[in-house]
Amino acid sequence: MLKKQLFLLSLILLSGTGFGQTKSLTAKEKAKLYPHQEIVSRYHNTWTQKHYKQRIAIFEKEPLEMGDIIFIGNSITEKIKNWDKKFNIPHIRNRGIAGDLTDGVLKRLDEIVYFKPKAVFIMIGINDLFNKHHQEDNGKLIYDKIVPSAAYVGKNIVKIARRIQYKSPETKIYVRTVLPTRREYLKQDVLALNAIIKNNEAKGYYEVLDLYNQFIDSNGDLAKELTDDGVHLTDKGYEKWVDFEKPIIEAL
Repeated sequence: MLKKQLFLLSLILLSGTGFGQTKSLTAKEKAKLYPHQEIVSRYHNTWTQKHYKQRIAIFEKEPLEMGDIIFIGNSITEKIKNWDKKFNIPHIRNRGIAGDLTDGVLKRLDEIVYFKPKAVFIMIGINDLFNKHHQEDNGKLIYDKIVPSAAYVGKNIVKIARRIQYKSPETKIYVRTVLPTRREYLKQDVLALNAIIKNNEAKGYYEVLDLYNQFIDSNGDLAKELTDDGVHLTDKGYEKWVDFEKPIIEAL
C-alpha cells in the first residue's frame, strides 16, 4: 500500500499540474534555463537589451514553481508586478519584459517548460510591429525598420505556442490577441497579426483570448479612457482585463 502511495505521489510531482511544488535547481541546471547572451534578439533596441538582462536576473532569483499560471509578454504584462493580487488568484507569475519581442520570448522558454505550468497566457507582438517602422526621438533611434512583416511575427507566436505544447503537453496555452492602438500607423499591422493568431488557432496549439475586441472603440482605436499613451493601459484598462479573464482562470 505504501509503495502504491509513493508511486502515485511521484506521478503527481512529475505531472507538474499541482500548484506550489518547488524543484531545486543546481547552478548548472539554472544556467541552462535562462539566456545570458549579450544580445538575445537583434530586434531589441539598446534599452531593451539592458532591461532584458535585468529581468532575466530577477527571474533567476525568483524561479517559478511547478504548476504555476504564467503570464508571458512585454511592458503591458510587466507593469502589473503581482498579477496574483490583481486577480486575487494565487500562483499567477509575471514573465513580462518591457520592450520584448517574439524573438526574445522564444529565447526564454526553457524556464517556462521546465516548470510545467498549469497554464500560460501569452500576449506579445506590439514591439515587433513598432520595429516595422523607423522611429527616432531627438535623433536617438527608438525602433529601426528591421522586422519584415506581421506574418513573421505571427509565425513566431505560433512557434512559441508549439514549443510550449511539445515540451509541456499538459500545459493549457492561451494566446491573447494584441490590443488595439491609437497609433494610426500600427492599426493595419495589428489587424493583420490578430488575423494570423485567430487563423492558426485551428492547429490546436492554443486557444485564442480576444482582448482586442474587449478594448476597441467605435472608431477602431484603443478606447481613450483605457490608455494613457495610446498603447499602454490605465488602471481602468487593467480592471477590464481582469473582469474578462478572471472566469477563465478560475475555471482552470
